[in-house]
Amino acid sequence: MEILDCPLLSVNVRVWRFWSFVLVHNWRRYISIIPVTLLNVFMFADLYRAWGNIEEVIINAYFAVLYFNAVLRTLILVYNRQKYESFLAGAAQVYEEICGIEDEVIARLVKDYTRRARVLSISNLALGAFISGCFVVYPLFTGQRGLPYGMFIPGVNNFDSPQYEIFYITQLVLTFPGCCMYIPYTSFFTSSTLFGLVQIKTLQHQLRTFRSRDLGEGTAELNRKLQKLIGDHKRIIQYVKDLNDLVTYICLIEFLSFGLMLCALLFLLNIISVMAQIVIVGAYIFMILTQIFAFYWHSNEVREESIGIAEAAYSGPWLEVHDSIKKKLLLITIRAQRPLEVTVGNVYPMTLEMFQSLLNASYSYFTLLRRVYN
Repeated sequence: MEILDCPLLSVNVRVWRFWSFVLVHNWRRYISIIPVTLLNVFMFADLYRAWGNIEEVIINAYFAVLYFNAVLRTLILVYNRQKYESFLAGAAQVYEEICGIEDEVIARLVKDYTRRARVLSISNLALGAFISGCFVVYPLFTGQRGLPYGMFIPGVNNFDSPQYEIFYITQLVLTFPGCCMYIPYTSFFTSSTLFGLVQIKTLQHQLRTFRSRDLGEGTAELNRKLQKLIGDHKRIIQYVKDLNDLVTYICLIEFLSFGLMLCALLFLLNIISVMAQIVIVGAYIFMILTQIFAFYWHSNEVREESIGIAEAAYSGPWLEVHDSIKKKLLLITIRAQRPLEVTVGNVYPMTLEMFQSLLNASYSYFTLLRRVYN
């Protein structure tokens, strides 16, 4: 099965292919990455210009960090293009193999998770486009000239005509590729973890039912089946390891940057009094929380379900089989005691406990910052 034909992965891959981040190499890659990178440089320059105005700095820093992560994700994706393509091709091949298994439970499992992955990918793109549209339209309703994203070019007044109109239209246009650089990567991570869950749950089901009492299989036949399941387990272990290698340092950078931004936005929410600004800052905080939660929830699911492989092996029909079969099941059970994990910078596992620790740390720094400010 080709990558673009795999329904679980195709939504995000098609966006990447359109911008030539993977599978093809053409001019679209440069007209998206280079202008958005320059915009991000000017956004960080504006933070230096606005230093001292804490409200402006925090709001502009939010967008600067958001675009920085989008650029960084894309540059890493393009630089490691062959690794991503190899990972996606392998996933598509395994997806086709699982779809070929004649089992009603597995077929329903694949269908449910495929639908879930596609809904999440499409809804993320739609929601991202809507929110990005709100970002670029909002300055038109403030009653004064303003740009969607703060930027500073030395020697240029952003609010004089005609450069104001030029900059506004430029930011309006660049919002679309910026959205396509950021959101599909999040959806890729989500879809990949969901497919990891498909593989794990398929293995669990097969371990529970590997022996058919009606057929009266002999030891050789059971050994052959179990050897295949051991190979599947090893493939799942390698799959999660490859996924971790692709995303772990992105997760580390976003863990640090979004943790700091969450603390800053909580502080800003504490010092502003205009209701419209409170709603906007609250929306920014909600976006950060949903972004981080999506990563940690699905990673935690992979971890918990991988441990469940041991329980599935123990729950299977192993009591009346040959000792050689029991030994193989025991090996699977022992290996499954070590959970499969996606990590933050190859240091901490991405679990819901880690997500809670991030929230606790952000809130602790927020209270410290508020006390110092007061």
